[in-house]
Amino acid sequence: MVNQLPAFAKAMAGEAKIIVLLGPTASGKTDLGIVLAKKYNGEIVSADSRQVYKHMDIGTGKPVGEWKHPSSILPSEREGQYVVEGVAHHVMDIIEPDEDFTLAHFKKMAEEKIEDILARGKLPIIVGGTGLYIWSIVDNLDMPAVVPDLELRAELEKKSLDEQVQILTDKDPETAKKIDLKNPRRVIRALEVVILTGKSFVKQQTKSKPKYDCLQIGIERDREDLYFRINKRVDTQHVRGLLSEVESLVKQKYDWQLPSMTGIGYKQMGYYLRGEMNLEEATEILKRDTRHYAKRQLTWFKKDKRINWIKEKSEAESLVEEFIK
Repeated sequence: MVNQLPAFAKAMAGEAKIIVLLGPTASGKTDLGIVLAKKYNGEIVSADSRQVYKHMDIGTGKPVGEWKHPSSILPSEREGQYVVEGVAHHVMDIIEPDEDFTLAHFKKMAEEKIEDILARGKLPIIVGGTGLYIWSIVDNLDMPAVVPDLELRAELEKKSLDEQVQILTDKDPETAKKIDLKNPRRVIRALEVVILTGKSFVKQQTKSKPKYDCLQIGIERDREDLYFRINKRVDTQHVRGLLSEVESLVKQKYDWQLPSMTGIGYKQMGYYLRGEMNLEEATEILKRDTRHYAKRQLTWFKKDKRINWIKEKSEAESLVEEFIK
């Protein structure tokens, strides 16, 4: 077991070391993150914008875990810990599907967890594929302080995604060039900010001095291998009960227009449940959309030249060992 006291000492001087493990969906981040956490006395902070939701396990690829009661862990963890294979996972399985969760929410919560992990002499490991979440921590991104406007969002949600994108392009062309225009949640948030403030969304995302010394590790897979893993995962999700999970959410009256319900897996099963296509067609669309999403993730990550891309677990371990010395 690696002694993490040096990392904590550096934290006191404002040079705290953290690991960031990223990559496209289905690349193997979850499994490798657990391996690294076990080997280097770490805890995981999830940077996945879908795995924050409760009741949405199969479709989000959330690792199977259990909530440990606060009395069995630490007094500081009043809400308990979500534990997977003995490793604490933070910012995961924490909000209801109809609750609002913005980038600002994530950054505040993630930083609180990072500081707590460091204070206990352990190694924070950020694991996820949501580029903006990772960017907010690595580069200490300052988000626009704009409170969500539910009435404005309701009006925007009445429009198609194409219409939303056109409005954003007209009002804030700089943002339209930089964000994921296939993601309704990102588009609506950008529109909300520019409409309420009259200022560009991306121009309000400024950077402060980084809080942490970050080692970014990206999992790289051949495209053929990655697509095989994606297709296999979708098939496994069906076996595990993806359709039943989505049906259960619908019975609980979670609206199809919620950001959580427009996520990959839930959106496509909605096509089938609403009678818009048969199950085989919906499944093929799910596989296609997941592959497209992985491609967009890679496009985002490849812009950051600080990322160390690896193909083998041993490469990641070597990088971590050198980094925390």
